[in-house]
Amino acid sequence: MADNAGEITRLLARWKDGEDAAREALLPLVYERLRSIAARQFANERGDHTLQPTALVNEAFLQIDTGSGDFNDRRHFFALAARTMRHLLVDHARARRRDKRGGDRVRVTLSEADLTGDAPSADMLDLVEALDGLEALNPRVAQAMELMYFGGLTRNQVAEHLDISPTTIDRDLRMGRAWLKQRLK
Repeated sequence: MADNAGEITRLLARWKDGEDAAREALLPLVYERLRSIAARQFANERGDHTLQPTALVNEAFLQIDTGSGDFNDRRHFFALAARTMRHLLVDHARARRRDKRGGDRVRVTLSEADLTGDAPSADMLDLVEALDGLEALNPRVAQAMELMYFGGLTRNQVAEHLDISPTTIDRDLRMGRAWLKQRLK
């Protein structure tokens, strides 16, 4: 992808200006990176998840295309895609939780539910709530955590994106991990 970095940046600028042909040319160049971001997002999900990485990539790209986010450059685009994917997973988990509490499903007894092994996807929701709390406390730390762990950026890329030193990123990440660990106990 490094060879295509300039082309991706140019296509993003043209797409942002409303050129549909640029969007069509862009997708093949960014698809594998988006797919790896989606796979990383699924690493902490349950094994029986009904949403697949390919569907997540497609839905995130569609949301970005319909104007649910604005991007300034290639790194910002990938960070936006990662955040959009995270929000889609959260929405999916909330829908599953809602369905488990009645929704349009047939009710089963507790013993039948135990046999299915269908546990709620609370971990992702708990993490999102904790990240939202961290964002209210310290937005930069929350953004660094999100870019690093959901966006798949390296420490140096996060530092460049946030326009701060890598040493400050290290401190922010330590603080963010400690804060999240405390909240998720």
